[in-house]
Amino acid sequence: MVIKKNLYQEYRCYSNAPLNCDRPLQTVIDTPEVKHLSVKYCTGCGFPAIIAQNVEIKGSRGIYKVNNFLSARGLGRMYSGTRINDNQPVLIKEYLLPNKSYNDEEIRQRKETFKRVAGVSLADGRNQSFRLINPIEAIADERGERCYLIIQEVEVSQTLKEYLQNNGSMQAPQIREFLNQALQTLQFLHTQKLRLPDNQVQQGMAHGNISLDSTLIKLEKNQKQQSNQQFYIYFCDLAVWESLFEHPTVQPSQPQPKEDLTALGLAAFYLWVGRDVDNSSGQLLNPKDDRLWSNSDSHLKQFLHRLIGLDTPYESAESARKELLQLPKPSQSHITTTSHEEEKEKGWRKGWILLGILALILLGGGIWYFLRPNSSTARQENPLWSRLVRSFSDVPNLPPGEFSYTAEKNSTWTSILRQQAQTTKFVEETLTKISNTTFNYQPLQSSDVRVRSLPLDTTRECTIKSCKAYFAITSFPAEDSGLKSQAIANDGLLVYVAHSKKDSNLPKLLKGKISLDTLRQIYTGKITNWKDIDKNDRSLPDLQIKPYAPTEPEAVLFFQKRVLNDDPQAIADYKRVTEQYTQPTEETTKVIRAQFDENQGGIIAFGIINKVWNQCNAYPLAISQDNNQQAVQPLFRPEGQPIDPDIDLCIKRDYYIEESNFKTYPLGNQLFVVYPKDNSLQPVGPAFCKLLITREGQSLLQKAGLVPLLNIPENACQ
Repeated sequence: MVIKKNLYQEYRCYSNAPLNCDRPLQTVIDTPEVKHLSVKYCTGCGFPAIIAQNVEIKGSRGIYKVNNFLSARGLGRMYSGTRINDNQPVLIKEYLLPNKSYNDEEIRQRKETFKRVAGVSLADGRNQSFRLINPIEAIADERGERCYLIIQEVEVSQTLKEYLQNNGSMQAPQIREFLNQALQTLQFLHTQKLRLPDNQVQQGMAHGNISLDSTLIKLEKNQKQQSNQQFYIYFCDLAVWESLFEHPTVQPSQPQPKEDLTALGLAAFYLWVGRDVDNSSGQLLNPKDDRLWSNSDSHLKQFLHRLIGLDTPYESAESARKELLQLPKPSQSHITTTSHEEEKEKGWRKGWILLGILALILLGGGIWYFLRPNSSTARQENPLWSRLVRSFSDVPNLPPGEFSYTAEKNSTWTSILRQQAQTTKFVEETLTKISNTTFNYQPLQSSDVRVRSLPLDTTRECTIKSCKAYFAITSFPAEDSGLKSQAIANDGLLVYVAHSKKDSNLPKLLKGKISLDTLRQIYTGKITNWKDIDKNDRSLPDLQIKPYAPTEPEAVLFFQKRVLNDDPQAIADYKRVTEQYTQPTEETTKVIRAQFDENQGGIIAFGIINKVWNQCNAYPLAISQDNNQQAVQPLFRPEGQPIDPDIDLCIKRDYYIEESNFKTYPLGNQLFVVYPKDNSLQPVGPAFCKLLITREGQSLLQKAGLVPLLNIPENACQ
């Protein structure tokens, strides 16, 4: 049985996938406080919202506190948590039975079944691990529409989907080891006598839901070479309980062991290729396409053909594993001494390819040009984008008159206003001459950039110091209850280290990433040498760390809040050990480039994304919350993969900020328009937001270096 994505079509979610959407557009714009979980339902479509931090879930084996939302996985949402009675870390998977999709009887039956079947163990009581993630307990919210699976945390694990995103393809020996472990687990699952939570005993069961998302990989620490890296494979999310949360219109079927073998073969195929989706069509890769297969191990290729079912299928996991272990090892002689038949076949293949190219040229290259935008549009399809107002001139009911607004000095917005070409025209010409509406920018001179410095006076106008304004643009949401914040774009910080020829490639030695924990220790002086980042990693250079910071108060305050947790002692230490760029703000990127060009390999620096992302003299690191979590890289290559330290960013300048990946970036932030909540003033702030949240506005903000609220199609036109 293959579990398909549940779109909950009864809910008018702007992304048509509520589980994978943290909030609809209107929630992002009108209710930024939803990310602080002050509501139980999405304000855009009414879908059950993400669980709030510190919420306690009571089960029969303990009480569990929710710590942080992690991601969507399968048909549920994942959270980190803690079992309160012994302070042990757990994972919590939340399943939803929303009342628009299920009736009361369906909800009742599925909750009861969930508690009866969610978990398997050996019927004879042995505590034997076969790398199958077995839940601690299943909990059904008796009065609500949620169910919870409490899972023992597998330390430093990630899904195979995440592994592919971070590491790319596996080599043939790794694929063999992956299959060996996975088939061993399936052999156990298919043949052993198993007991379910309701004490029902059955002879084996199929997994029924094997995919890149339901298979975890735990990498052994301190492994330097990826080709020799040791790992352990774990299965989770069995169909016996996962399928309970399929849409009621999906007809249930009994999963079969042979289907597990096919699904496992496909997972191995994707790992070998390095991706599971075709970049042009957006569809899953087809293993029947021989061009996708690697020729580095012909015996493994033939084995996978049988496992997937392209050739005579295996009868069981046991027989498949037995043959896997007997496969001849690939040798260099085998690779280089290709048979005459194979050479002939390759020659014919090359000939046909050349003939095909010539035919296309004769028929006209315009055919390719005509078809190419269609495939790109399919790949970048975004239903909500087409619903946005097209341009500034299409925004109705703009208030006539001249209106002042403000922003912090040396902020993201002032940086945008200084830019030339598109963004200057956007602000100074287009936005100031729309339907007799003019917006006049007056910079705030105060160094206090937080919105609490924006009080309401007796005239109900926003007053920032001596500057009267109808609204302000800031990276900090309103702290005053009389003000409202609307997000207009995403922003944040990037952290850089130097490329250094003299001291080897520091970004590569850091594996292209760093954690907030490590940053905190560096910027408070607790770590002063790169070799001390990881005591067990002898490849790190004996090189003093030189932490730098920009002069922008906006960037510094956000860094102190997100990285230093607003700890007064940590902030004092930060000021003691950190050196600021002394040049004017607009010269910040030049300073970064100059010092990195001088081969000062110990430098680490941070800066606002839109000021420093489009440069090549330093490498922007992926960021994780701590050393045990997956790092997120917001910069992507055109082929859809995150950048890595092997790429020369000075040669390949076409990388971009991936909007969907940016949602989980730990140093991500938003840019807000802040204005009074009441209606005593003309709605100038909301009108300004409406202009910026058009296709024209979001596209121009993206060109200015901000991250738009929505994924913008590659060939989008305004």
